[in-house]
Amino acid sequence: MDRRKAWLVALLSATAGAVDVIGFQRLGLFTAHITGNLVVLAAEAVSGGPLRRLQILAIPVFIFAVAGTWGFARTLGRRGAAVVRPLLVVQCLLIAGVLLTSVIGRDNAGQAGAVQGIAGMLAVSAMACQFAMLHVALPRVPSTAVMTGNLTQIVLSALDVASARQSNNGARVQLAAAGRSFVGFFLGCTTGALAVIWLERWAWSVPVAMAVSAALTPVER
Repeated sequence: MDRRKAWLVALLSATAGAVDVIGFQRLGLFTAHITGNLVVLAAEAVSGGPLRRLQILAIPVFIFAVAGTWGFARTLGRRGAAVVRPLLVVQCLLIAGVLLTSVIGRDNAGQAGAVQGIAGMLAVSAMACQFAMLHVALPRVPSTAVMTGNLTQIVLSALDVASARQSNNGARVQLAAAGRSFVGFFLGCTTGALAVIWLERWAWSVPVAMAVSAALTPVER
């Protein structure tokens, strides 16, 4: 992986971490982890607790957003256009929309519920766009949000490197790639948590800045 792609993956991991933490704190929703929403829904269903509307809605919205990203990328590919940067711009606009609706929701308390729902679905769509972009345009890079898989890869690659009698370049490359993603996500989570404390409704400006930086990163198609 070249340096530009490595930097992009780290930025996208940080963005996903920040969006997920801020979404959980401000909206009560896992915006980058459908797994988390499914776990909560199953637990609430078994315990008899109230099912949360946003967590239910997040699943079909994520599906449609992934499908929309695939369709957009396919259209760009047929025209011979670059794919990565336009999709990063779309993600940036979606997160900017979350920031806008978050600020509006604070100013208009009467519509707080509706605005909160819009903000949550925009955040879910932004993450769906990011994940679909990685699968469509950059399939060999590590996940920017599923840290369980990345941590597993880190441990296995580290063991392969340590146990190899000769230089194992493949394991070293995998270790470095998964490590960058893991560290980026963790730093994004930490930054997002601090943003919630210090910036409150303006916390979304942090992942917006990260997404803008990602969109401006020069990468291959």
